[in-house]
Amino acid sequence: MIERNSTYDIEKSVLGYTGEMARLQVQVLMGWEKEFRNLQWFGLQDGMRILEAGSGPGFFTEQLAGQVPHSVITALEVDSTLLNEARNRLDPRFASQLEFVHASVYDTGLPDNSYDFVIARLLFLHLKDPLAAAGELYRVLKPGGKLVIIDVDDGIFGALHPDLPVLPSVLQKVADYVASNGGNRLIGRSLPRLLRQTGFTDVDMDSILQHSDLLGIEGFRYQFDSRRFMGLCQNGVITQEELDQMKLASERLSNSSEAYAMLNFVIACGTKPRTSFMQT
Repeated sequence: MIERNSTYDIEKSVLGYTGEMARLQVQVLMGWEKEFRNLQWFGLQDGMRILEAGSGPGFFTEQLAGQVPHSVITALEVDSTLLNEARNRLDPRFASQLEFVHASVYDTGLPDNSYDFVIARLLFLHLKDPLAAAGELYRVLKPGGKLVIIDVDDGIFGALHPDLPVLPSVLQKVADYVASNGGNRLIGRSLPRLLRQTGFTDVDMDSILQHSDLLGIEGFRYQFDSRRFMGLCQNGVITQEELDQMKLASERLSNSSEAYAMLNFVIACGTKPRTSFMQT
């Protein structure tokens, strides 16, 4: 049995399987253009051998394959349900480009020095041992290859209008709860040190802003769906008053033309040295 060692499990999503799949899809589509632009800026080129670590149901994989038609992409996923979803859903025209691997990011089973570019999107926030995962991704990269991590940091989460005064408190409580279960919703700020500690060089980072006035409100409705916070209230993580305020924000995003939201993601990149060694 493959060890998950991760805090994410789609079967436990409060939105249900179908709702969570819809949320994941719109999340990819919202950020795709800016994320791909940053990937290119960090050195992604068509024809490279690419590993997508934590590929989930393949929404990002699909977008990527369409943009790099001469690349072979390995979709690595520990959750067999999500991996099968990707296999069954992705357009057959991408079949020659794609490899599906059911394995943990901690132990991929992939050969040393075999990939030009590795992408880990919204994976590291769920990992209980991010340094071990980064080390495994370092191992499979070719010397000169790059790891790009796209992730969150709730300390710079974003903004809502009208302003929601309880939002910082709710985000901190959620971050503390996730941390108590082994995840890290503040991982964004740690990425440069994580990459350097693993042995990567030429470390750089940027942010990816998403605004509902530019992208439409639909994806932000999923992000602030009050159902995502109900279980936290039932478990005593947030108060009933805080839940009521989150419900109000959700209703505003759905019903008020004056409401808007802005979200911030972090993207960091490191290069595996051509004379390679991994720090301990």
